[in-house]
Amino acid sequence: MKKLTLLCLLISFLGTMTTAQTTAEDSVKAIIVQFFNSMKTGDTTAIRAVFTEGTIFQTIVRTKDGATAVKTEAVDDFLKVVAKENGNLDERITFGQILVDGALASVWTPYSFFYKETFAHCGVNSFQMVKINGNWRIQYLIDTRRKKGCE
Repeated sequence: MKKLTLLCLLISFLGTMTTAQTTAEDSVKAIIVQFFNSMKTGDTTAIRAVFTEGTIFQTIVRTKDGATAVKTEAVDDFLKVVAKENGNLDERITFGQILVDGALASVWTPYSFFYKETFAHCGVNSFQMVKINGNWRIQYLIDTRRKKGCE
């Protein structure tokens, strides 16, 4: 009887751990979905709400001579483009791996990007997120961009 009770408690505990992890992943996903939905609708206020105060935006690019470089973009410059292109920016993502440890989340999202409903490029986003005051926020976003090898 004691073994059965212990087994039930263990199963209950493991179920609680799984639920907490799923909830954290769902919360992280919701912020990323809000980011891309807001980008598509041109809602810069909603986009700003998903960032930390010091969010860093970067893109891995190829220079004219074929070298790999990292380009950093200011958040305010990004928001100006979103406002200007109101409704023309559509980044369609899928969720790859999501890792959560306490207040840190790392998310991988392959994507296809469409400008004015025309395919422009594809790549992968890598998000580093932080849970601040109970809310997930984007701290760091780096992506790749390519026109070939897209599905």
